[in-house]
Amino acid sequence: MLHRMTMRVLPALTVAVTDDVFRKRKRMVMLIPGLAAFGLYRILSMMGWHSEIVTLLLASGVFSAGVALVAYAYGREGRIVELVRDDPARDLAWVGLRIGFLYGVQLSLMVLALLKVASMDAYSYLQHPDGPAMMALIIASTSVARDAFELGHLRFLQQQGRSFLTFPDGKALWGLVTGRADLWTAPVVGATLAVGLAYGCLATIVPWVRTDLGQLATIGVLVGGAGTLAFVWGLQPSTGIREGLARYSWRELFRFFSWPGLTFAWTYYLVLIGVTSFLLEVPHPPVWWRVLMTAAVGGLMTLNCYYLGRSRWQEESLHATIPPSLLRCPFILGILTSKKV
Repeated sequence: MLHRMTMRVLPALTVAVTDDVFRKRKRMVMLIPGLAAFGLYRILSMMGWHSEIVTLLLASGVFSAGVALVAYAYGREGRIVELVRDDPARDLAWVGLRIGFLYGVQLSLMVLALLKVASMDAYSYLQHPDGPAMMALIIASTSVARDAFELGHLRFLQQQGRSFLTFPDGKALWGLVTGRADLWTAPVVGATLAVGLAYGCLATIVPWVRTDLGQLATIGVLVGGAGTLAFVWGLQPSTGIREGLARYSWRELFRFFSWPGLTFAWTYYLVLIGVTSFLLEVPHPPVWWRVLMTAAVGGLMTLNCYYLGRSRWQEESLHATIPPSLLRCPFILGILTSKKV
């Protein structure tokens, strides 16, 4: 999910993939895989395989891998044959396996879990596989097509001579994790423990928090808040966290808290509850397992948000001005473009 957050938080990347002409092309790129995914669902349904979770996820992953490669090649302004011939095997594996297969499986699990949580098991895949299976295939493939197309377009712009300080392929994050543990260890470990303990305490006091819906709401607040603090910490490395927060209004902080903080905290949690409910076949996990899931989401989101803040700080340090087109982008948050005077 990190590539998605990176493309919507860093202004240079956002501007590159949100102009009107490109967005019109992107809609068509998303439409075709969606129709093909419906056809795939019909085939699986006729054979009775759509109700088998492993088969459904494998079908979603393999189909999404093919969609990712084709959409990436189209975004590169080339053909799939040229992509296979000219690109390094490592890049192809990243697109096909990470952006295609793994991302497609994650999104499918997220959709199945969302339907389960939102309906409080009334529309769960285990009881009613038809609708959830269809939605899992369609939403996963269209989302993969969108992101792969945007990534391919960014590669095309790089080939045309445009420079991006941070490319959303995870390499910069890996460099931060392996090379500068002194920067991220404290916020990530602290947030992991704090979020896990806070949820554990609430779960012992409020029974509703131990339900899927209750945990979803609690994780959104706890992890969204921790992610916001980590983002500001990375965005203002020369100041303390309190002074960094004081530079932004509550409205600006809430914008980042809601997206990507709360939104992707929910996303990661839904993936985990999907794994728990459908792959591990534990529809109602015990409290200790819920505490572990909450802590894991808190740690992962804190690391991601700190990395995004640091990347945004590096970009802002090199480019003091922000293009006017950035202000027209509906996805960019106010915290990235405006500060208190």
